[in-house]
Amino acid sequence: MHKETFEAGHYYHIYNRGNNKEDIFIEEKNYNFFLFRLKKYILQVADVYAYCLLKNHFHIVLRIKPKEDLPDALQDKIHLPFSNFFNAYAKSINTSYGRSGSLFQEHLQRNKIDNEGYLKQVIVYVHLNPVKHKFTNDFKSYPYSSYGTFLSDKPTSIDRAYILELFGGKQNFEYCHNESLIKYDNIVEEIDKMDEF
Repeated sequence: MHKETFEAGHYYHIYNRGNNKEDIFIEEKNYNFFLFRLKKYILQVADVYAYCLLKNHFHIVLRIKPKEDLPDALQDKIHLPFSNFFNAYAKSINTSYGRSGSLFQEHLQRNKIDNEGYLKQVIVYVHLNPVKHKFTNDFKSYPYSSYGTFLSDKPTSIDRAYILELFGGKQNFEYCHNESLIKYDNIVEEIDKMDEF
């Protein structure tokens, strides 16, 4: 499958899973450490719009910053913070749990999102992912997803205002997720065709 290169100003759905489908999150503190590293490395080059972390894989929706907003040293090396992020996380897991070798399956998977309608659809897909993989029947209470962030007023690194405006407000954001859950199989089938790995 062709891998999209990161381009300034564009939206992406990025995802990957554990090597040989192994778990990449062993215990609760790993999820928090992953998000901490995400902030440290990725926010310098991208705005994060949604995420969902599951035992053996993750999904993140983001937008690479416009070229003029990127640090000078990274303008032609947008991929570098991503590489550093995943290498740092993998090294930490390997050290903490006495494992060796690659934690993640091959290369980071990414799909460019070319319009706001598809962006909304991917965000809903990411938030409903715990239902797809039968981690829960209630995606709203799944603790390792950004869904709850959009209903909260607590400070966040997620670009909450932009996404809520995109959905037409908090109430419509909730409605779109609830409505999509009803027809979830169709959404999963459509997006999975683009996200197979």
